[in-house]
Amino acid sequence: MDHQDNINFQRISEAIGYLKNNFREQPDLDEIAEKVHLSPFHFQKLFTDWAGVSPKKFVQYLSVEHAKKVLGGKASLFEAAHETGLSGTGRLHDLFVNLEGMTPGEYKNGGENLAINFSFAKTPFGTVLSAATPKGICHLAFADDRDEAIGTLMRKFPNAVYNETTDEMQQQALQAFSNSSSSKAIRLHLKGTPFQLKVWEALLRIPSGQLVTYGSLAGTIGSPKASRAVGSAVGDNPAAYIIPCHRVIQSSGILGNYHWGANRKGAMIGWEAAKAQL
Repeated sequence: MDHQDNINFQRISEAIGYLKNNFREQPDLDEIAEKVHLSPFHFQKLFTDWAGVSPKKFVQYLSVEHAKKVLGGKASLFEAAHETGLSGTGRLHDLFVNLEGMTPGEYKNGGENLAINFSFAKTPFGTVLSAATPKGICHLAFADDRDEAIGTLMRKFPNAVYNETTDEMQQQALQAFSNSSSSKAIRLHLKGTPFQLKVWEALLRIPSGQLVTYGSLAGTIGSPKASRAVGSAVGDNPAAYIIPCHRVIQSSGILGNYHWGANRKGAMIGWEAAKAQL
């Protein structure tokens, strides 16, 4: 992401944070534009280019009322995903994701004998660091600080051999951030416990533009009393956006926290909801 792209996303993120905290007051365009130090005209254009809808429309997708409506709209979002929600180009990545857990040896030895390619790329939600083994993506995280992001990756697999290059695995994974269709599966090769893998597989079945609660997610995997453990597994998601942990919110309809920033979570939810309506 170049310098201007980064500035623009920071402005979008700041605006979304303001909208998220003040949607009940229905702030007008002039008020929001002033908060991000832009003229109303330029802010409206920047925001609409990014989200595909006006700031006013976007507020609707961030409201508690909308979240509650989405959560109560279908008896089973997971069943609906396979029947209707995944035919649109913006949702194809939900359908074509194959998740493979690492072997016990790979899990325990810090990635010894693993060759990992890594690279940075820009997305609508900021720069990401993606990393892949020959079997698939093993790590994808937002990288607001590049050195810190690389450090986190290398601490996760301290004994791996690293090569900074972009490979086909990473390129395929980045399609998740676009509306372009692809028949090739995104392959994930993840380090996780059996319980974590089960939760991450359940997350993959939430359609784009839809939301679930931690409690309903726990029920889906057959552990209705394990909301806290499910929440911990959601927070440990190793593949940002591809495994859509941002689609899980509190039962009250509040969006809640997010490992890579609450404003970024709001941006994702609103962006996906807007795309689903187009």
